[in-house]
Amino acid sequence: MSLGIRSQRSKIFFGFILILCAVTFLSGCSQASRSSGSSSEENTPATSVSKDITIIHSLPNDTLDPHNTWITLRAGVTETLLRLDENMKISPWLASDWETKDDRTWVFSIREGIQFQDGTPLDAQAVKASFERGIADSKALAAALKIASMEANGQQLQITTTEPYPAFPTELVHPTTSIISVAAENQMGKEAFNNAPVGTGPFKVTNFTPGSEIHLVRNDDYWDGKAKLNEVTFKFNADANVRTLAFQSKQADIVFHLSPEMLTSIEADNELSVSSVTSLRTHYFTYNPASSSVSDHRVREALDKLIDRDSIVQDIMLGHASPANGPFNASLPFGNREGYQKLDEAGALRLLESAGYTKGSDGKFQKDGKPLTLKLIAFTGVNPELPLIPQVVQSEAAKAGITIEIVSVEYPEVYIADHTDWDMSTSSYLTSPRGDGGSFLNSAYVPGGSYNPANIQVDGLEPILKELNETGDTEKRNEITQQAVTVINKALPHSYIINPNILVGINQRVTDWKPGAEEFYIVTHTLDVK
Repeated sequence: MSLGIRSQRSKIFFGFILILCAVTFLSGCSQASRSSGSSSEENTPATSVSKDITIIHSLPNDTLDPHNTWITLRAGVTETLLRLDENMKISPWLASDWETKDDRTWVFSIREGIQFQDGTPLDAQAVKASFERGIADSKALAAALKIASMEANGQQLQITTTEPYPAFPTELVHPTTSIISVAAENQMGKEAFNNAPVGTGPFKVTNFTPGSEIHLVRNDDYWDGKAKLNEVTFKFNADANVRTLAFQSKQADIVFHLSPEMLTSIEADNELSVSSVTSLRTHYFTYNPASSSVSDHRVREALDKLIDRDSIVQDIMLGHASPANGPFNASLPFGNREGYQKLDEAGALRLLESAGYTKGSDGKFQKDGKPLTLKLIAFTGVNPELPLIPQVVQSEAAKAGITIEIVSVEYPEVYIADHTDWDMSTSSYLTSPRGDGGSFLNSAYVPGGSYNPANIQVDGLEPILKELNETGDTEKRNEITQQAVTVINKALPHSYIINPNILVGINQRVTDWKPGAEEFYIVTHTLDVK
């Protein structure tokens, strides 16, 4: 890592200390007030004590629209027909079972006796209305579900897809397929509903401050057993420093995406613990297919060789990650079994020379009198490592004679969808949140896909994806997915960098809860505090 990055991180650390002193003092007052309480609290029977918890996640949400965000499922407000279990296997949830009648027709049995939080019953017609609402509101959801028609009969919902779709059930675990009460939305109005959606989950929204927090209270009529907590405050903050300090000062009980460099001081506190979970997320660079510089495969390959994945894993993530060799974690059954690209400056130089670049007197590569200068779009925050990874690559590229200019934005995918004046962009997605690789491949490599704002197309990939989409056998799907990854890695439209662990801070007062690799199920009815 460059001295500049180390110096920056040192400044951040000492800034932490100063802020922490103030935050700890304020938190101490708050905690003292909570622990001392009033005399009436001390005399209240244990059975009537209100249990509450505060959670902080990294990604701010300006809406609670269940079909365009993940947050309502994460917050325990909504649920899906199917879900993933601890082994990443699809299991029943609002649907008790399902079957396929042919390669395009599926029948789902909706559980009996479930009510939405507004008291209306959950039946097949309500589920149908929810899907219709989602398809109308979200192009991404419509593209993912590929629903041609639906028929509701009591608790039986029959869905016919537009094409053979053996992997259809895997789509129904995604948060944006949450089942909501359309009747409640019709009564409340769309805007009000998206600020307090009505689902079937263990908690109800009582207040939502866009970009800041959700306040939740227990749904006493929850179908799977009353939640153990009375209230939940679910906050958002894109600044990893603020999240980490809030956890250290005990202003929050569960905090996602902590700063790796602060783990030692956190673990020194006996009341706090950190869970480092192997995630399904991959950090990578997207290359602009319209860029005159990186449209040359040799330049992309050279840049890929200048990514020091080992340094990023060790110096930035402090070992809480693994080098990536494709879109999927190598430990998954459909992950790439080949090794990852190590730092290779000599190989990068040879590739650039073969592409017609020569070094000028200033030591920088140029072609036709024009220096090789690249614009890299980077995250401003969210995961603490995301702003630092481009700096490591910038440093290695500078040594090789390439200038990389970093432009930090809040949402790179929004920027690159609206602009053409860029060469590289930082991307970060859950690449297998459904326990399968098909969804990501279709989202990231099909024009118009929700993860493909740059409209990337890879020669030879389309027939492989067609075969994958028409295959139901799991082992065969894994083989086809690996074939797709081989084609993708050869074309190099992206440089896959690392698979980061999820670093979650958990106060010891939290019980009956642990973070999952899928990052879906955060507020649950079993979550409790001492």
